[in-house]
Amino acid sequence: MTKQINGTHIAYEVAGPFGRPWVVFVHGFPFNGSIWVNEVASLARDFQVLTFDLRGHGQSGLGDAPPDIDTYVDDLFGLMNSLGITKAALVGHSLGGYIALRAMERSAEHFWALVLCDTTSAADSDEAKTARDDAMAAIDERGVEAFVSGLLSKLLIRTDGDAADALLQMMRCTSAAGMAFALTAMRDRSDTTASLGRFDLPALVMVGSQDTITPPSDAEDLVANLLDARLQVLRGAGHVSNIEAGGRFIRALQSFLDCAAPQPMMRLALRV
Repeated sequence: MTKQINGTHIAYEVAGPFGRPWVVFVHGFPFNGSIWVNEVASLARDFQVLTFDLRGHGQSGLGDAPPDIDTYVDDLFGLMNSLGITKAALVGHSLGGYIALRAMERSAEHFWALVLCDTTSAADSDEAKTARDDAMAAIDERGVEAFVSGLLSKLLIRTDGDAADALLQMMRCTSAAGMAFALTAMRDRSDTTASLGRFDLPALVMVGSQDTITPPSDAEDLVANLLDARLQVLRGAGHVSNIEAGGRFIRALQSFLDCAAPQPMMRLALRV
């Protein structure tokens, strides 16, 4: 399914029984909403679940909006508004975590729980910004295929097998322009650490024990600054911990959401 949101079409999927609490998933770079297929299959028994492709990723268009995190947040709130979602649990992985944290800064009252996976609240260092620029140059010079093939070993511990093949195919579906948009947004994003202490809701922070992009120390910093957070380190997983930790990731997520879910759900007008 698609909707016109903020000047482009956004591809999305909804699952689960009507009237149950909403859970909204935001994927990382350079993936798409299908990365959450196993989580959706588990959670959709008890929750309404929204997954979608970020603009420039998967089946979503890119549009003409400026390449920054707030554009992604505008898309998130626009899609939620169009579907009548006034309060949800927000789950973000990597880039999706940056988007989730900025969405919380802008309108935390519209979320009943926060799950941050393999991400950080810190802005890019000068070294990281240079790496983003180098990545854009590499995509321009050698194309998407060469870039994602080289990226795979930074995302997963094991780069063979069905999971790695599926992830590689998913990344190939993201256009060069969509990747440049995301890399620019990540490079220029603001630091959200100072806002963490204002988020008065339950939070779960998950990280792969062998994540070298946003390591466990970043997750520990998130937990230390959030008001009500727990940490789940997933042994034997890298940056894409929901893929490599599999059932352990899902069980931790399901248990957290079951405990955090509001009853009854509050109905608020979404103001962003």
